[in-house]
Amino acid sequence: MNKILVRIGLTVSLFISVQLASHAQTSLTSPAPWGSWFIGTVVLPGGEKKWGGFAEVQFRSNALFQQVFYNELKGGVTYDINKNFTAAIAGGRYATYDYKELSDGPLNIEGRLWEQFTINQYLSRLRFEHRYRVEQRWFSFRDGTHPYRNRIRYRLNMFIPLNNSSLKEKTYFISIFDEIFLNPIGPTFERNRLFAGLGYQVNKHVTVQLGWVNQTNYSPATFDQGIFKPIAHSGKNNVFISLNYRLNSVASEKLPSQVD
Repeated sequence: MNKILVRIGLTVSLFISVQLASHAQTSLTSPAPWGSWFIGTVVLPGGEKKWGGFAEVQFRSNALFQQVFYNELKGGVTYDINKNFTAAIAGGRYATYDYKELSDGPLNIEGRLWEQFTINQYLSRLRFEHRYRVEQRWFSFRDGTHPYRNRIRYRLNMFIPLNNSSLKEKTYFISIFDEIFLNPIGPTFERNRLFAGLGYQVNKHVTVQLGWVNQTNYSPATFDQGIFKPIAHSGKNNVFISLNYRLNSVASEKLPSQVD
């Protein structure tokens, strides 16, 4: 029990540190209002044949539990090389609206394809996930423009089981991750996403998580007509609620990672 309390204390300290760091990142901007992220995922984990897949729907609101302005529909195929390595290819549709004028249709629709490689580490009571992703993105804006962009993402996710030694049925756990978004043609550093939350694996099929996510977007520094403008950034805090349903159970432990 003492060891568990120490781990919880260290985790809380880390959470406070990263939250303060996030606020320091956005200190040049006015305080962002709280929004909401709602995520539902169905997962078919790789079994003996190693092939699996997933489907997910996501909604985001501009204010807390209201003013929905964004949705995602996505799915993909996964292949478990072994317990520690998984490859995936997936795609999705991402739509952004003006929450005040939803009937006018989306401001932008993005079609996205990505390739992904995930490395899992199991270290005593700690579990780590390293996720590497390359994205191809096609946009369709309301003004008729259709740009194309690439993006690279890396996410480090940590899980800490609390009342059991592993992530299994009836286990509470802490999840913390940070993800960076990179544009290969510049500006290089595009976005940072920071998350901390509490989860509960109800049984072999159902996992729920509740947490906090801060997403900060960065604009490049500019020098125009003798005027230098430094890097600008704006961040927003959100309440995060997710439900994950696994279609079948597998013998080995599976990390309850978020698809996006």
